[in-house]
Amino acid sequence: MSETIIQLWWVFLLVGALVLYKFVLRVLCGMIIVPDDRIGLVVKKFTLYGSKRLPDGRIIAISGEAGMQAKPLAPGLYWRMWPWQYVITMEQFTVIPQDRLGLVKAKDGAPMDIGRVLGKPVDCDKFQDSQAFLENNGQKGPQAAFLTPGSYRINTFLFEIVMVPTTSIHENKVGIVTTLDGEPLEKGEIAGGSVVGHRNYQDPMAFIKAGGKKGLQEDVILAGTYYLNPWFAIVEQVEMVHIHIGFVGVVNSFVGPEGKDTSGTGFTHGNIVKKYDKGVWDEPLDPGKHPVNIYTHTVEIVPTTNIVLNWANSRTESHELDKNLCTISVRSSDGFTFNLDVSQIIHIPRNEAPKVIARFGNTKNLVSQVLEPTIANYFRNSAQKSGVIEFLTNRSQRQEDARAQISKVLNEYNVEGVDTLIGDIVPPEALMKTLTDRKIAEQERVTYEIQKSAQVERKEFESAKAGADMQPEVVKSTRQVEINTQMAASKVAAARGDAESRVINAKADAENKTIIARADAEAKTINAKADAAATEVNGNADAGKIKAIGLAEAEVTKQKTEAMGTEQYAIVRVAEALANNGIKLVPEILVSGQNGGGNGMIDALIGSEMLKKMQREAGEKVVDITPKAE
Repeated sequence: MSETIIQLWWVFLLVGALVLYKFVLRVLCGMIIVPDDRIGLVVKKFTLYGSKRLPDGRIIAISGEAGMQAKPLAPGLYWRMWPWQYVITMEQFTVIPQDRLGLVKAKDGAPMDIGRVLGKPVDCDKFQDSQAFLENNGQKGPQAAFLTPGSYRINTFLFEIVMVPTTSIHENKVGIVTTLDGEPLEKGEIAGGSVVGHRNYQDPMAFIKAGGKKGLQEDVILAGTYYLNPWFAIVEQVEMVHIHIGFVGVVNSFVGPEGKDTSGTGFTHGNIVKKYDKGVWDEPLDPGKHPVNIYTHTVEIVPTTNIVLNWANSRTESHELDKNLCTISVRSSDGFTFNLDVSQIIHIPRNEAPKVIARFGNTKNLVSQVLEPTIANYFRNSAQKSGVIEFLTNRSQRQEDARAQISKVLNEYNVEGVDTLIGDIVPPEALMKTLTDRKIAEQERVTYEIQKSAQVERKEFESAKAGADMQPEVVKSTRQVEINTQMAASKVAAARGDAESRVINAKADAENKTIIARADAEAKTINAKADAAATEVNGNADAGKIKAIGLAEAEVTKQKTEAMGTEQYAIVRVAEALANNGIKLVPEILVSGQNGGGNGMIDALIGSEMLKKMQREAGEKVVDITPKAE
């Protein structure tokens, strides 16, 4: 039984030894095991010999003094680190991710140099050798150096690590840098000049050693990822200056050396200097994208294509340089006020753009300070030298004079005047009404003259046409007259001229009616088409009628005379005259008898009464019942 107990006791001791060996070794031998992913931060409670103490102002021991030790324990096995003398704290490695930086702040070290905000780098294996950092006079406070992505054995008793993102400049942008450390700027300067060797501000001490200035920097950084210490440099991203086709960029630099004026003695509106000097650069930026520091340089975009400017209330171009221009109101020499729209086309040559900007500052000032008063005053002065009507009628000449005069003025300001165009002219309404009425009256007069001429020509045409239309009838009538004349001659010879007389009278009446119809038709046509010439046409028609009748009668008389002979025709004419005047050649009642016998008187009375009765019954128709002489 006792042997069994002894065996159990030894087993218990062995198991306890196996379980508590670390504790035993730690207490008895001072053993410390630091894992592979840790470091051991050491705090020494006291010293076994001597009276060493930390110097004033120091918190990290580098020479065996009691307190926090500068040298940590790397992964491995250590002895004689008894727990009553040392406190060992296991600290994980400091890991910096790929898109981060580790900014380092030292809690102990030499004091910072006067005027500096960052501690200068020292040889300390990227802050993994705290002993070397302190021995090499590493400075207390924020450090210029930093930790790039990776794993580090950092003594957090001495160093505080702050994770910050890396700096990324996007496409089509530039980074404007302001440094927080360096030499102070010279008096009168607004930004630090270019220095070399600092790898786009990623090496603060190289920047400082090269004489870099504290504050805004002239140089910019382009698209990419940078390891920039934000305790050293602040970066602002801005868009690149984009100059479109048809434009140039005139640069006014606020930094750089004082350059020599290249504009010549005749230009007194500012300095035109070489590129990279302070002032307006004589070489403008061409179309494209340019990485310009907008705080140290201004770029004025100037159009080099033709610019159209409108002095009109209702029209503005897309560039809006004429946004504040309006219709020009002028007064003429005759006291009328009227409005007119004007368009001015200008061109700023590429090489003259710097002078324009040096003189005016920007294109808008060119419009407001030169073009607006020049053009408005020119047209006001021009209008006062002429009346409204003259101004309107001489518009083309006014436009040409304006172009020449305004171009001459613009040349003095390094601007080309391409053309001057006069748009709408709005004269007074009362004057316009007067001019309109006058013009209408003139046009009506011309119209009336044309109509009158047309009617006269038409009258001549209708007259000729009527004459031509009547010619067949005239010929026919002439032939008929000849036939009737022959027949009349025959009848006259047979019936003592009675039938001849009727034929001739009928022919004369037909001829007379034909001529009258012709005259009436011509008169009606002319009267209907041209009332203004009605009286003249009627007179001509009447004269033609009378003349035609006379000629016809003369012709008939001539033909009758030739047909019947002079004596026979005279007898016929006498008979016609007696008949026309109601004088009967043969008495209605004839009393006859032989040797005084018969009932002559009684027969006459009876015949007379019968005649009257027949006339009443026949409607006043005369019936010749007169007995013939035996």
